[in-house]
Amino acid sequence: MTANNPLLSSIEIIQSGFDALGFITSDRIATAIYLAAQLGKPILVEGPPGVGKTELAKTAANYLQLELIRLQCYEGLDEAKALYEWKYGKQLLYTQVLKEQLGDILKGAKGLAQSVERLHDFGDIFYSEDFLEPRPLLKAMSNPNGSVLLIDEIDKADYEFESMLLEILSDYQVSVPEIGTIKAKQKPLVFLTSNNSRDISDALKRRCLHLYIPFPDTVLEQRIVKSHLPNISEQLNQQLVSFVQSLRELDLKKSPAISETLDWAQSLLLLHADTLSQDVVENTLNVLIKYQQDIELVESELRSLLRNL
Repeated sequence: MTANNPLLSSIEIIQSGFDALGFITSDRIATAIYLAAQLGKPILVEGPPGVGKTELAKTAANYLQLELIRLQCYEGLDEAKALYEWKYGKQLLYTQVLKEQLGDILKGAKGLAQSVERLHDFGDIFYSEDFLEPRPLLKAMSNPNGSVLLIDEIDKADYEFESMLLEILSDYQVSVPEIGTIKAKQKPLVFLTSNNSRDISDALKRRCLHLYIPFPDTVLEQRIVKSHLPNISEQLNQQLVSFVQSLRELDLKKSPAISETLDWAQSLLLLHADTLSQDVVENTLNVLIKYQQDIELVESELRSLLRNL
């Protein structure tokens, strides 16, 4: 990541580039990406599930033509899965080779001290980068061309894991006790996502730019649908987006996400629907809504919802 990258040189350029890839960005989103690049800071992206937090990182990698390195967080995630671990099989093989060559290594050594010194020289190789297996965090630090690092659903990880992230997100470096400090060859563009299932620590938040992505308003969601389905009629686009927006005001277990709006729009086109009718909506609600109790609630309100379109 570099502030001199022409693709990140202005908010307008970022917004145009993301829009061309089908991710319609608000001014706030484009501004956050621009500032993250200029300040060298990660972005903590919060918001309800399904608003495009993960997709934002994927689009950034596509836009910048960089490798996307993703770390999916979960309870109990530790440094062996997130940072690095040692290649124990390779170390064992090295030990066997060393044992076979022990006579040649110690040949001519005078006394215990000289023998230990020779073995010590070989022991340093045992814990070296040759035997290090990088996991997502270290892999992102080691990529010479830069990368986009996605730390997905950080709120599912433990506070202990957050503490481990502090050095990485502050200085873009990793401390390996046996080797020392490994600094990033090229700073990655870092996105952390959270569904707000728990509070993120103040220490982690201080190191990040904060971006909250709500569900889009009607105009923005219509633009999103149109960008993915350019053949959709204006009437159908307006009706289906208005319908989805009204569903999000109901007390549903899971409100429709943007991806579900797009799936539903594509389904309506496949059924050659020109407008929303009660039959069409009833037959396709399962595409838009994922819980039967929510479907039953919507069906009970369906006439009123369609009347208000």
